[in-house]
Amino acid sequence: MPHDHHDHLSPSGHPYRADQDAPLTYWQTMEIAMRELLVEKGVTTHEEITAQIEAMDRRSPADGAQVVARAWCDPAFKAELLRDARQSVIDMGFELGPMNLIVVENTADVHNVIVCTLCSCYPRNLLGLPPDWYKQRAYRARVVKEPRKVLSEFGLNLPDDVQVRVHDSTADMRYIVLPERPANTEHLSQSELETLITRDSMIGVARAKAP
Repeated sequence: MPHDHHDHLSPSGHPYRADQDAPLTYWQTMEIAMRELLVEKGVTTHEEITAQIEAMDRRSPADGAQVVARAWCDPAFKAELLRDARQSVIDMGFELGPMNLIVVENTADVHNVIVCTLCSCYPRNLLGLPPDWYKQRAYRARVVKEPRKVLSEFGLNLPDDVQVRVHDSTADMRYIVLPERPANTEHLSQSELETLITRDSMIGVARAKAP
């Protein structure tokens, strides 16, 4: 489950994925119809739709890493981020749309992990597309019941005295984890710290990398 690949590889060596050549589903047909109707009515254009898709594709965990690294370096910003994450992130220049955002901090005593039990709600504006395992039923169902076991499958074994908190995302409420700053990083610049912050550490299934 922790991996983003299947058991079988294609002849090219890449993970095998079945061809998506089945007939369009009801919802896919509906999306095409709505899109074409909006264009026909002059509400939007094909160029605007393409630009939005390209903007979404450019989003990546590097955006979230900027937020985390700044919080590690700037105590005042960190306090404001934990108080009002949405506004703090918007003030950094990131677009969140109508989505609310909560940042939860990992400490020596508390470890947070994020899930969406219903589907795959995810802070895409800061982390890009969610990994395959985040959307799988195995992760969504198990992490709320046996979080320590699931985390151990990702290679993260927490001491028994560390409290694990699981946060369930919704359509209008997303979470991002503020991982603990690794030891011996006092000499690193903010941009250097960003390289230690991974997607998985901001979901909560891993720690930030050691320098």
